[in-house]
Amino acid sequence: MGMDLLRGDETPEEIIILAYGMEEGLGQFYSAIAEDTEDSEVSNMLTELAEIEKNHKQRLLGLYITLNQASTDKEAFETKIVSKVMEGGFTTEEFLEKNRPAMQTVPDVLNVAMMLETQALDLYSRYSQKIKDDEGKTILYEIADEEKAHLASLGQLMETRV
Repeated sequence: MGMDLLRGDETPEEIIILAYGMEEGLGQFYSAIAEDTEDSEVSNMLTELAEIEKNHKQRLLGLYITLNQASTDKEAFETKIVSKVMEGGFTTEEFLEKNRPAMQTVPDVLNVAMMLETQALDLYSRYSQKIKDDEGKTILYEIADEEKAHLASLGQLMETRV
């Protein structure tokens, strides 16, 4: 769940760079699945989740700039993103290729989304423990709380659809 991408001695800036790439990958995944599904309710939920991932990226960029005052340019920051991997360590394309057969029904798509949001929650909870900056901790805790809200929304959708 992304933790295999860590050495264990990352700086807060490196953690933010990795998390930013993962948010990008997850947003791409949600957008791709939203386009593929014919179920408008699921598509709307996935589109909303993709938008939230964009908000997470903005918050992570802001945190990066706070911690690294020398770099305030978004484009320069984004060149540091090593890869756009999802929390499982796969690129969006790899994940879709491997898992598309398992995502043919609404419950399947929702189960995968819930798994990814759970991984994201775990990721941000762990990252928040590694960062020393109080504002950084707060932001990562808030993003973790948003992941909990995503899970709750997906759970409600699951209850009404399954």
